[in-house]
Amino acid sequence: MKPVVHFYVTYLLCLIFGVICVICVVHWNSKWRGGFAWDGSALQFNCHPVMMVTGLVVLYGNAAVLYRIPWTWAQEKQSWKLLHAALLFFAMIMCILGLCAAFNFHNTNHIPNLYSLHSWVGISTATLFILQWLLGLAIFILPCSPAACRKLLKPVHIWMGSMIFIMAIASCLTGINEKLIFISQGKTNATQRYSALPSEAVFANTLGVLITAFGLLVLKILFSQRWQRPEDDCNENTPLLPP
Repeated sequence: MKPVVHFYVTYLLCLIFGVICVICVVHWNSKWRGGFAWDGSALQFNCHPVMMVTGLVVLYGNAAVLYRIPWTWAQEKQSWKLLHAALLFFAMIMCILGLCAAFNFHNTNHIPNLYSLHSWVGISTATLFILQWLLGLAIFILPCSPAACRKLLKPVHIWMGSMIFIMAIASCLTGINEKLIFISQGKTNATQRYSALPSEAVFANTLGVLITAFGLLVLKILFSQRWQRPEDDCNENTPLLPP
């Protein structure tokens, strides 16, 4: 298979799995968890996994592979930088809203915050993501950063972006598992024990597998050397916004 064809097959699968992940997380919280609200109840907490999977995983992953699309290589990189930053901005907004949904639910119902492994990984991921976006804005978008600085920090920016994405996948998987354990213990509208593998657990476990598959597809695109965008030093070092 030719490299370009191989890329587009992988990219198409990436898009399909991303859409399926969003549909599945919405369906899970609609069918088994009762739907959505913003009133401090468990229905508000249901917004948390939807926002995180949609923003921190699917939107983030698609923003990360944007530069790898071959038909964009002949075009000016500046416009794709803006689109990359915009997609990540919307992902960041969804991430912040998802955190607000969780913290507000916990505080309203007098539930402790940030005690589980999921919450530690999740809050670390969100913090690094926000810092990464702000640093990327300052270094690669605004005109005040010198070209030498952009060239020096670009590999760090790419590496950090990949690590944040991996952490986001880990956060989602631990979150799904934690939610199913809480359900099994009768803390959140219990159905059957997790070990009995009721239909909700099967569906949620499947969602975790789909998220993992999406993540592997994104990482395959990111780490494949033959799918790297050919760099034009002049284009790369030109400030996106005029001074």
